[in-house]
Order: sequence, then structure tokens, then C-alpha cells
Amino acid sequence: MDQVLGQVLRNAVWERLDMLTDLANRADAQSLVSVARSELPRLTEAWRAMLKMHEPDERGDCPTCSTRWHRCKAPCSVWQVAHEHLVAGGLAPQQQPSADSRLQGRRTVPAQGRPAPAPSAAETTGRHALVNPRRAVTA
Repeated sequence: MDQVLGQVLRNAVWERLDMLTDLANRADAQSLVSVARSELPRLTEAWRAMLKMHEPDERGDCPTCSTRWHRCKAPCSVWQVAHEHLVAGGLAPQQQPSADSRLQGRRTVPAQGRPAPAPSAAETTGRHALVNPRRAVTA
């Protein structure tokens, strides 16, 4: 049941991000201002909450990414991605992802007779992946 709930939560987040991307790409100026006023504070608070969980401890390790057997030195991958997208990404022109690339890897159950998509690095190496999509349970 936890796998199903995890998949429902992930799908809801992906759908919200897709909706915001579509709005940013297609909405008129007045709508963009309205969306920015309501969504930017929510998105910045979400980043702050996530980054706070990944603040290095007194030894310089990320307490969220580290395990008992493997310590993850700061900056962890979450901080690296935050810097890439929030700081460095603003300096370089970004390509708009196609609909196919946004949807790739988000299928929960592979189609009959077709191989499952290759898991992403987060799905195979990180503690942030709740469920490997190749092992997702269908309801």
C-alpha cells in the first residue's frame, strides 16, 4: 500500500509541475503575474524545506543522504541540483523539454511485451526514490 501511495504522490507532483510549465509557456502576461504571485512563494518554501533537511551536520555530512555505512559529504546531490537550477541555470540558456522527455521514466507499469524504461540515477542510487517504477504495484 505504501508503494501505491508513493506513486500517487509522485504522479500528483509531476502533474503539478507539468501544469506550471505549461502555464509559463502558454499563459498571457496577466495570468503569468497571477500565477507567479501564488506559486513562487510556495515553490521557494518547498525548496527551503527540502534544503533544510540536507543542511550539513557538524562533520560536514548530509544527514538525509548519509547512511550508517556511507557518509555523504556536503554538498549532496540535492544541494548540487538546487545550485544548478536556481543559481547557475539562470546564466545559461535552457532548452525547453519536449512532452516525450518529461514523460519518460514516469510509467509505473511497463506495457505488455515491452521492456521497462531504464531507471534514473535517483531511482537506483538515492534514498529519495520511494519506489522503483519497475517494481510498482498496480491496484
